[in-house]
Amino acid sequence: MKNITRRSRVLLAAVSTSAALALTLTGCAGGTNAGSGDQPAGDTIGVSLIVKTNSNPFFIAMQDGAKAAAEKDGVTLTLAAGKEDGDEDTQIQAIEAAISKGDKGILITPNGPAVLDAIEKARDAGIFVIALDTVPDPADAVDITYATDNYLAGQYIGQWTAQKLDGTEAVIGLIDLFDDKAVSVDYNRDQGFLDGLGIELGDDEVNGDEKPSGSYAGGKGGEYTIVGSEASQGAEDGGRTAMENLLAKNADINVVYTINEPAAYGAYQALEAAGKTKDDVIIVSIDGGCAGVGQVEEGIIDATSQQYPVAMAELGVKAIVELVKDDKKPEVSEGLDFFNTGVKLVTDQPVDGVESIDTAEASSICWGGK
Repeated sequence: MKNITRRSRVLLAAVSTSAALALTLTGCAGGTNAGSGDQPAGDTIGVSLIVKTNSNPFFIAMQDGAKAAAEKDGVTLTLAAGKEDGDEDTQIQAIEAAISKGDKGILITPNGPAVLDAIEKARDAGIFVIALDTVPDPADAVDITYATDNYLAGQYIGQWTAQKLDGTEAVIGLIDLFDDKAVSVDYNRDQGFLDGLGIELGDDEVNGDEKPSGSYAGGKGGEYTIVGSEASQGAEDGGRTAMENLLAKNADINVVYTINEPAAYGAYQALEAAGKTKDDVIIVSIDGGCAGVGQVEEGIIDATSQQYPVAMAELGVKAIVELVKDDKKPEVSEGLDFFNTGVKLVTDQPVDGVESIDTAEASSICWGGK
């Protein structure tokens, strides 16, 4: 029953986070000097934001949030990104540059475990390192993480899917992030979804080790078959290829879980090309960006869990400023090993027993968390 225990813990943490988030986002000091370049002399605070890639709107929104917070608090901000999702080498180079410049803090969405040695080097040099979006393994490889509770986000779309199935058989295709490395954002979303659907897990930090068929307990319950898991690299073209591969294994797929909305849209294109209609397949995802919310409104995606990258970046910049100016260190959310920045289920097809917001409300807060 470990998953029931975990679910109770994360739900309690989510409740406490709302108040904490509201408090942390207030009281920012004014300032200028946001930008990029070498660390200036004097008391100016240098911060590097290193995201996974510039090709994903999620990380572009995160950069925008960091820029606004940096300008408000007089922080000199340097932006860097991997060439693609999973590019660890470019992130390592950016960390080394931050050490050379004497930055006070690094905000990073880690592209994989190889980045951790460079992060340790930065911390040894006295730089405060905050992970955003993805909790590293181990979590204490950074000073703190500001992130979505990805397991809970997965549970939400799994619970919704179980209710939507109304007892019918689920033939499931899973479109994950990677197949050559394990990162927490990947397995937490996948495993949370299956747990929410009511499928018994193996190791909840491993994708693909659950039984390939059996019964799901969510909603009215029913039979399930997992056709397989395919990697997408979190990209639209990767999602399309992954869906094509899954359909080649079983053309009767009627439930598709996707790691994010670009992968979901790619999957939708493959399903459409295969002659599947919106009524044939349930597509669920996680992100909640403005474009993704629009896709929910259009019926391309049936439900998504909305996260708040702008808040992650704002909180990260503010935490470094408070540490430098007041020696105040940020703290994790109760019961978690990271600070939970919140998550909401978005759908225009609400179901009993699963709290959600509609696309009109979601579009007014997409990625900002305001």
